[in-house]
Amino acid sequence: MSGACTTYVSAEQEVVRGFSCPRPGGEAAAVFCCGFRDHKYCCDDPHSFFPYEHSYMWWLSIGALVGLSIAAVVLLAFIVTACVLCYLFIGSKPHTKLDPGLSLQTTDPEEVPPDCQSGNMGISMEVPGVSPLGQTHPFLN
Repeated sequence: MSGACTTYVSAEQEVVRGFSCPRPGGEAAAVFCCGFRDHKYCCDDPHSFFPYEHSYMWWLSIGALVGLSIAAVVLLAFIVTACVLCYLFIGSKPHTKLDPGLSLQTTDPEEVPPDCQSGNMGISMEVPGVSPLGQTHPFLN
């Protein structure tokens, strides 16, 4: 990257003679020789890789931006869909408390209503393995 471009063979297989930078009639700030083996030119930035007349690089940049934009939209749609499905899945669950069932405590005779104390007119049966309610059970306390 100096101010002198050496002789080279172009992409069309033509020999291009070396020249010094800046070229006569060119920009005064273009004091560096830039380019590739088959295309050299004078430029003002020694780190310049592409000549300004090659506009295909802009099309590659635009294509990359369009591709990245499409990928970003697809990713965003996937994330939104996953969030909505999670919300619907969690929202469709019933939010009721489990019923613990009836309390298994015996009532004292004072707590029984007077109309139920006079006795039951039904037939009483003894079931093996089941004790009458009058007895205390350790698991009912």
